Amino acid sequence: MFDTVLIANRGEIALRILRACRGLGLRTVAVHSEADRDASYVAQADQALCIGPASAGQSYLNQAAILLAAEVSGAQAIHPGYGFLSENAGFVESVERAGLTFIGPSSACIRMMGDKVSAKRAMRAAGVPCVPGPDRSLPEDPAAVQAIAREIGYPVIVKAAGGGGGRGMRVVREESGLPDALALTREEARRAFANPEVYIEKFLLHPRHVEIQVLADSHGNAVWLGSRDCSLQRRHQKVLEEAPAPHIAAALIAQVGERCAAACRQIGYCGVGTFEFLYENDAFYFIEMNTRLQVEHPVTEMTSGIDIVQQQIRVARGEVLSIAQADVACRGHALECRINAEDPRTFAPSPGRITEWSLPGGWGVRVDSHAGVGYRVPPYYDSMVAKLIVHGTSREDALIRLRQALSEMKVGGISTNLPLHRDIVRDDAFSAGGVDIHHLERWLAHRASA
Repeated sequence: MFDTVLIANRGEIALRILRACRGLGLRTVAVHSEADRDASYVAQADQALCIGPASAGQSYLNQAAILLAAEVSGAQAIHPGYGFLSENAGFVESVERAGLTFIGPSSACIRMMGDKVSAKRAMRAAGVPCVPGPDRSLPEDPAAVQAIAREIGYPVIVKAAGGGGGRGMRVVREESGLPDALALTREEARRAFANPEVYIEKFLLHPRHVEIQVLADSHGNAVWLGSRDCSLQRRHQKVLEEAPAPHIAAALIAQVGERCAAACRQIGYCGVGTFEFLYENDAFYFIEMNTRLQVEHPVTEMTSGIDIVQQQIRVARGEVLSIAQADVACRGHALECRINAEDPRTFAPSPGRITEWSLPGGWGVRVDSHAGVGYRVPPYYDSMVAKLIVHGTSREDALIRLRQALSEMKVGGISTNLPLHRDIVRDDAFSAGGVDIHHLERWLAHRASA
């Protein structure tokens, strides 16, 4: 058990964690860079410590500084949020060696699921459906790789075993392109992830990106909390998310969800996590597991009625999961827009001082943000300044509410992608639901040529 949590993150997620801790009666320690010294959540924490200059590498990624801050402040637990060190197995081991609690899964689970090859192997063993392709790294022999690709059938995709964030992958549509794709992906994997291993699997042409949220404790209990559709992406980065995933049979989602929960029990997983799938032709294909809290967790909170962050903290304290699968229900529909400080057409970052900040309100509207009038968006980090989440009795109801909320929200002094979101939610294909992962980029290309 612990009573003081160090929040090793920044921005809206730092504030979200702080509020969850407060609700549980826990003391909070906010660590921050020099650039975030005046952020609102820093002032709200019980204690705040500067851990370095603006550069993330010298502050939020500085493991020694974070561990020293925990020692100085008396914090017994560290919550990593998402990004930064949240899926760094080496950092988790350092936290464990220091006698502290990492609010997340064990370093062994993070390492297993962080390597896409070992993750695929573990999921196959647990009965989770996977994308066609071997659950092992590719051999060095080009002829052997060609034989594997022919057996799978083109197009295929070559991926870095330690990859993520849309990096370290190349689509190969015919055999002549395979040698270059292998060489380039291996080199990118070596440089970006310090792991040159790559693997290969079938490339699905028009899939959707569907997720299953899970929650597990250290006593062998695990539940799944519903589905999300995160297909609206640009350059592999999510733009808008919703729960549940539309137009998929509830029985099929339940079947996959049960397998995900069983997989958590099988590998000894403790904490929150997300199983990511490609969905095509009424079939699910596992691609990876995110062993952390995700940006889009609020849409699941809105439809399940469960505070996921508080549950994450509770199981880290060693509590038995108080939620049984029979207690979990999906009520209504929720959508989330990521509001970024960027040009809505060129996507160029737009740091600077916010001079106007008018938020929407009303029934079923939630805004997660650390920003406000006078806040200066720094140029050093991710450009997201807010998450706008709405909940309705149905998808149609939620869309109507989202359109209204987007029309009410005003941000001045910087450029944001609010105009982009206003256009997206009036797109006929998106409004109908069930678009594939390439839809947004096709839509953007058509808009640019119009």
